[in-house]
Amino acid sequence: MGTDSVSEATTGWRRWRARVARRILPRSLLGRMLLIGFIPLLATQAISLELFYGNYLQIVSRRLSGDMATTISMTLDMLERYPSATDRKWILEDAGRRAGLVMTLREGESLQRRGSNHVLGPIDEDLARDLQASVRWPTFVDWKKAHRRVVILVQTPIGVLQVVALRKRLDVAPVWLFVAWASGSALLLFLIAALFMRNQVRAIRRLARAAELFGLGRDTVPIVPEGAQEIRKAAIAFNRMRDRINRFVEQRTTVLAGVSHDLRTPLTRLRLSLAMFPRTGMVRAEDLQPDITDMIGDIVEMEHMIEGYLSFARGEGAETPSVIRVEDLFEESVAALRRVGAQASIGFVTPPELSIMGRSNALRRVLNNVVENARHHATRIVLSAESGRKQVFLYVDDNGCGVEEARRESVFRAFESGKEGGTGLGLAIARDIIHAHGGHIGLEAGPLGGARVTIELPA
Repeated sequence: MGTDSVSEATTGWRRWRARVARRILPRSLLGRMLLIGFIPLLATQAISLELFYGNYLQIVSRRLSGDMATTISMTLDMLERYPSATDRKWILEDAGRRAGLVMTLREGESLQRRGSNHVLGPIDEDLARDLQASVRWPTFVDWKKAHRRVVILVQTPIGVLQVVALRKRLDVAPVWLFVAWASGSALLLFLIAALFMRNQVRAIRRLARAAELFGLGRDTVPIVPEGAQEIRKAAIAFNRMRDRINRFVEQRTTVLAGVSHDLRTPLTRLRLSLAMFPRTGMVRAEDLQPDITDMIGDIVEMEHMIEGYLSFARGEGAETPSVIRVEDLFEESVAALRRVGAQASIGFVTPPELSIMGRSNALRRVLNNVVENARHHATRIVLSAESGRKQVFLYVDDNGCGVEEARRESVFRAFESGKEGGTGLGLAIARDIIHAHGGHIGLEAGPLGGARVTIELPA
């Protein structure tokens, strides 16, 4: 029971955290990408500011304030050692000239305030601390009385020593300037990153819009690949998918139209045969046998056509891909051809252990359809294969009459049959399966004088 309670508490915490994150984080991809880029940039600038402020600026500030406190302390010691008015005047003028300061002794006055005015940065604290350590009398540092100057007041036994120094003697650079530089550079880099990210997101939005329109049945023009490499690949993949789906729909529409066209002929013959049957009188069975035989032939023809249509429409998408050895695939096809009396052989297979990844039954069907088509037009068939850089090429050569160049593309369409009684779906089914594997199938002139069917599959 305790374990269940802990599990429920953990699940509730996760749900609450996810709900809070959904409310805080931006919903758009652009907003999240900008957030991902802005947070590290802001953290980097903050770290660099802390490193500068906490190390370099503080070290330099301590050294400058220490030098100033030492100069004032030495001057006070000289004034105490030589108390005459002439010596004091000379000491103040000489020390001020050598140190670049303006020193004035206001005799009889007393110091009204102690400490210092606070300003941005560590310089005020460093100077106050060093003066307290070096000077044994009360001091006050006024950072705001004079423009770009610092007024240091020291209470002495005879009066107040006023030291006026340029602020740049103690301040390396205004802290706000560094903060502005860090913030400005961060903002500039953020705007540049936002511009580039906006272009990337725009390409994704176009892809999403095209996919939505295509899903609604509103066919669009192919997407122009743009943006990053991954987005370009996604756009190219979408264009290929769009072409395959359009081709799939076109082929299935053609099949439906062909079914009504091709089945009409045997159905008409059956109707005529039934209409010519004698309706009255005694009819001998042997007199009806020719008509019955013709009708059975029409039914067999219809079954053959329907089987071809179903095979074309069914596809091979449910089969699991596996590694197929090309030579084994060729040996099965060659053995099947030799059983029906065809002259078939295996040519070159380079390398000998060449293998491909695909659906074995579907590829066997492709090869059987191709070699069966070649068997009706040739007396010799040779199967070969070779490996390319990223593809595997399968060749089916025959010594037939070949195919005219104008018909090399149309023979892969549905119902394009070159023999009597054929459905014209064999090569159409083959092309459909090869395209589903991400490959290509084509016709060209072969080395045996006939046609060569080239099947290109991904390695």
